[in-house]
Amino acid sequence: MSKRQASLRALRAAFPHTIPILTGFGFLGITYGIFMSAQGFSALYPFLISLTVFGGSLQFIAVNLLLDAFNPIQAFAVSLMIQARHLFYGIAMLDRYKNTGWKKPYLIFGLCDESFSINYTAKIPEGVDRGWFMFWVTLLNQTYWVIGSAVGGIAGNFIPFNTEGIDFVMTAMFVVILIEQLKKEKRPYTALIGLVASLICLVAFGADSFLIPAMLIIILALTAGRRFIEPSLDMGEPFGGESL
Repeated sequence: MSKRQASLRALRAAFPHTIPILTGFGFLGITYGIFMSAQGFSALYPFLISLTVFGGSLQFIAVNLLLDAFNPIQAFAVSLMIQARHLFYGIAMLDRYKNTGWKKPYLIFGLCDESFSINYTAKIPEGVDRGWFMFWVTLLNQTYWVIGSAVGGIAGNFIPFNTEGIDFVMTAMFVVILIEQLKKEKRPYTALIGLVASLICLVAFGADSFLIPAMLIIILALTAGRRFIEPSLDMGEPFGGESL
């Protein structure tokens, strides 16, 4: 079998796994593009950021980072906290990414929640190249996000409509993530830790500065209470509703 045939065979095997991601990433990407447009950015910004950052929830938060005064330390800390889970994804994928050749750097760059879930759990059909399968899953998922962001950016710049309240999408998205997490826990330890830590830091540091100390407290609390928290989680599915 030629390399071209192996690639096409893997594409045909990978695409059905990504159809649910197409729906979610398409609409969420469009929302992100419109959100950036509502903040005064041209259509080029959401397209390029999705192409080079591909950070999902981080991209929504980055809009405010781009609008605020330049603070690289805060930007780095927030980005690290939000995307730190990818460190564990990467460790879990070390064996699976072996012997993937030139595809490996892109597989590392494009690793998101959805691509991890598919590539880690999917039963790759016999005769389908594993490296090509994971490559197409990753590329298709990013393509859905990039196209959605571009469409949203163009629509927001050229189609007049009321975008008031669209910034609530971030709140709505994290509420959905919270609900999904609560479904996976027998007892809501992680939700309570997040809620209590956030409220304490909100009172102590104010609305503009509570995020980083709250996330530090959450990480420390989750680490310290790991042996009590893990038994409360439903590990039947690898990951739930988080995006990117």
